[in-house]
Amino acid sequence: MRFILTLSMSLLMASATNAAVSCGGTFSDFVSSVKTEAMARGHSKASVNRFFAGARQDPSVIKADRAQGIFRMSFIDFSRRIIRQNRIDNGRLNAAKFKDVFDRIEQEYGVSRGVLLAFWALETDYGKVQGDFNTLNALLTLSHDCRRPELFTPQIFSALELFERGDFDPATTKGAWAGEIGMVQMLPDDILRNGVDGDGDGRVNLKQSAPDALMSGGKMLQDLGWRPNQPWLQEITVPDDLDWSQTGLRSVKTVSEWSALGVKARAGQLGSDELPASVLLPMGRKGPAFLAYPNFSTYFEWNKSFVYVTSAAYFATRLEGAQIYDAGNPDPALSDAKMKSLQSKLAARGHDVGKIDGILGARTRAAVQKEQLRLGLPADAWPTEQLLGKL
Repeated sequence: MRFILTLSMSLLMASATNAAVSCGGTFSDFVSSVKTEAMARGHSKASVNRFFAGARQDPSVIKADRAQGIFRMSFIDFSRRIIRQNRIDNGRLNAAKFKDVFDRIEQEYGVSRGVLLAFWALETDYGKVQGDFNTLNALLTLSHDCRRPELFTPQIFSALELFERGDFDPATTKGAWAGEIGMVQMLPDDILRNGVDGDGDGRVNLKQSAPDALMSGGKMLQDLGWRPNQPWLQEITVPDDLDWSQTGLRSVKTVSEWSALGVKARAGQLGSDELPASVLLPMGRKGPAFLAYPNFSTYFEWNKSFVYVTSAAYFATRLEGAQIYDAGNPDPALSDAKMKSLQSKLAARGHDVGKIDGILGARTRAAVQKEQLRLGLPADAWPTEQLLGKL
């Protein structure tokens, strides 16, 4: 599910790669250009030929890439769908089973166990469902496709490096359709930079070794900017007269400033007074409310979907004992057709909402909030029938 992973190192390599490798054209010509680039990077012809010997285009990868309707779901619908009691129960069992591993992760990387347990659960159901797509073919297919070649093409060369180290078999390595491998779904470049031999057997085996996968995931989060031993998300209550235009990830105040405005923890205590945080209302002022701390932004380096990120972060708190969120009584989510209509109207007014895709992403939320403010509506960034009508 990490299909919209941050470009990170891939973007840094993209300009050099794309100068020699262009997407599109025939697949065979594309593979030839990738092989030529690989040899230009210093890989031997024999190694390159062995690596690409069985390369094939996989139409099912493109089909999967285009079928991401699940992220059109609201936070409440999506989180209820993926956070099931058996996943919570299995999470607690795995927390006990691998206690020593999680202790090491918290000590070395400062990543709380609930965070990795949630990723482990949501990505592969604790390792049970890791994907059955040939990884090399998936990366080649997505790189040949001109939708996001800047992300996927560099991963091919990272997979080649793993192959030459003996950690990647192009014929048998399988994973998710977007090229991620193992229990917590890491791309080849992530594995090269953050792979950890957690069980001490001399290998980094993310598919079969939970200690390797979890330690690697912890190191990757640290690499992505995780702040050690700090919170990430916390359910809160907010006063009815809060200035809704100050909510959302673009508005940051200290915890003490939010407290002065009447924001309270639904259970326990808020984080330290000096911590910066944002009030997050995934379904507007009538729905669940959270305080998002700096570590919450790191989730977007793992996955770009707001709904997935918020659900994963909330699930992590549940695995560490948080209560079920108060769903409130939010206004119904707009249908897919109405969301697209809303995005079109926002774009017509000069807002950058990205692709008209029916998905309530960060840019659409920001545009909604600006129009709500302009029209004198509660500016909580949640699109409603009322807003659509006024536009």
